[in-house]
Amino acid sequence: MLRRVAIQAIPTILGIVALNFLLLNLMPGDAADAIAGMSGSATAETMETLRRTLGLDQSLATRFMTYVANIAVLNLGTSSNYGVPVINVIMERLPNTLLLMLSAFFVAVTLGILLGWIMAVFANKWPDRLLTAIVLLLYSAPGFWVGLMAIVLFSARLGWLPSGGSETIGAGMTGLALLRDRVLHLVLPALALATFFVAIYARLTRAAMLDVLRQDFIRAAAAKGLHPLVLQFRHALRNALIPVTTVAGLHLANLLSGAVVVETVFNWPGLGRLTMDSLVARDFNVLLGILLLSCVVVIVTNVIIDWIVMWLDPRIEL
Repeated sequence: MLRRVAIQAIPTILGIVALNFLLLNLMPGDAADAIAGMSGSATAETMETLRRTLGLDQSLATRFMTYVANIAVLNLGTSSNYGVPVINVIMERLPNTLLLMLSAFFVAVTLGILLGWIMAVFANKWPDRLLTAIVLLLYSAPGFWVGLMAIVLFSARLGWLPSGGSETIGAGMTGLALLRDRVLHLVLPALALATFFVAIYARLTRAAMLDVLRQDFIRAAAAKGLHPLVLQFRHALRNALIPVTTVAGLHLANLLSGAVVVETVFNWPGLGRLTMDSLVARDFNVLLGILLLSCVVVIVTNVIIDWIVMWLDPRIEL
């Protein structure tokens, strides 16, 4: 299993690294231009010195080979915007993004499966029609719009939840008070990031549940007198979770890309905000590090999803 993963993952990572490096370097401008822009002006000699210091005076092929050689020894380079190793910049923001992503993922999967189960049980009845309309609205609404409306309603109007940030700055809270404050700041961005995926998992669960409930083994189990809840949860829902689990694993990368917008709206200090800041500053080393991390997360997640699917249905072999 590990050998198969390594054979597939290493060429995939190298291909993604090469593609990312090429596309980023095709963008107009570089870190020297961004630094000169922030300082107001720069002479030709200063620009030449900047590019030589940052290694931008070398050819594209030379810079790529140097970058790949550094990755081999887990060296992601130095940030031109922050002046510190890229790994330090990413690790500083990574916990906040993981917290946001995992919270949104948990909400999306849990709420999506619950709504999908209700829609399947009451198929073609008023609960199904009502939830279908709600799910369609969640699917159609852009994440940034959901975030802005949530800020207007729950922060500006009702005052229940904070409008941005990851904690109250300068409050000096510790212990349970700090935990409560962090949770309150997490609620709105996690819900805004999860809404689109709630709709997908709800519709997918409904369709999978209805398909399983029509199978012969479900009719046989019902004929034996099993309680409807046992029938729905133990037999139908477990089999219906296989496609949901597969799709949910693939969506982790989408959660990371969606976090860029949500973190910007809610001023959440994570990799999404870091991506936007690095893009403006043309800090390609940080951008390449974030993209490489995303690639590794997707590959590892797919391996974990394979194991979960095999556990849900022992007939499936890896």
